[in-house]
Amino acid sequence: MLSAEVIAQIAAELAEADREHTVIPRITARWPGATIEDSYAIQGVWRDTQLAAGRTLVGRKIGLTSKAMQQATGITEPDYGVMFDDTVYESGAEIPVDHFSNVRIEVELAFVLRHPLEGPDCTLDDALAAIDYAVPALEVLNSHIELEGRTIVDTISDNAAYGAMVLGSVRKRPDEIDLRWVPGVLSRNGEIEETGVAAGVLGHPATGVAWLANKFAQHGARLEAGEIILAGSFTRPMWVSRGDEVLCDYGPMGTIACRFV
Repeated sequence: MLSAEVIAQIAAELAEADREHTVIPRITARWPGATIEDSYAIQGVWRDTQLAAGRTLVGRKIGLTSKAMQQATGITEPDYGVMFDDTVYESGAEIPVDHFSNVRIEVELAFVLRHPLEGPDCTLDDALAAIDYAVPALEVLNSHIELEGRTIVDTISDNAAYGAMVLGSVRKRPDEIDLRWVPGVLSRNGEIEETGVAAGVLGHPATGVAWLANKFAQHGARLEAGEIILAGSFTRPMWVSRGDEVLCDYGPMGTIACRFV
C-alpha cells in the first residue's frame, strides 16, 4: 500500500497533467507495488480536489467492460471513474482537441437513474428497475499517463481515462427496446472505422450498472437518483485529431455527431 503522502503526490501530478494536457510516467513503473486500492485512493483525492474547486459531479463512467476494450488495452477487469458537469456535450458540439491528451472516441450507452441503486447483491433486473432511461453516448478518452505498459492501477488512478462525453437526443426506457441489440457504427470523416452492438458490454450494457452498485457497496456508498452512468464501450477506441468529423449511428436510438477543433 502506498503512503498517504505518495497518494497525494500522484493525485497532484495528475491534476497538473490535466491542467497542462500532458502525460506523466507510469505509476506502476515508479511504484511497482501499488495496488488497485491505492489507485482508487489516488482517484478519490483527485476527485475531492476537483469538487473543492467548484466542479459538480454528474455521474460515473465504467470502463473495460467489453472484450473489445479489454483486448485493446490488455486489461481484463472493469474499472470506474467520475464525471463532472463541465465534461458533458450534446450532439453537434465542437470539441476543443487541446483540452485532452491522447484523444480517442468510444461508442457507449449511458443510463440515467430514476431511483438510487445499492449493493452488495444488485442484479441486472435491479439495475433495469432503477434506470429511468438509456441514451446513446460517445466517450472522449483523456489519458494523463503514458500509454505503453499501462496496468489497471495506472488507468484507475487517472480517473479511468475519462475526458468527456457527447450525449444523443433519443431516450428509451429499458422496457421500450432490447438494449442488448442497440448497434453502433462509428465513422471518422465519412469512413466507417468501428462497429459493434451493446451486448458486447458484459452481455447487456446495464450489467455494468449493477456491477458498479456492488463495487460501491464495498465502500459503504450507493449510486444516486439522477446520476448518469456511462456503461462502457462496445467498440475499440478510435483515435481522433483536430479537424476530424465524427458520426455514430445507433440505429433506433439515432445518431451522434461532433467535430474536433
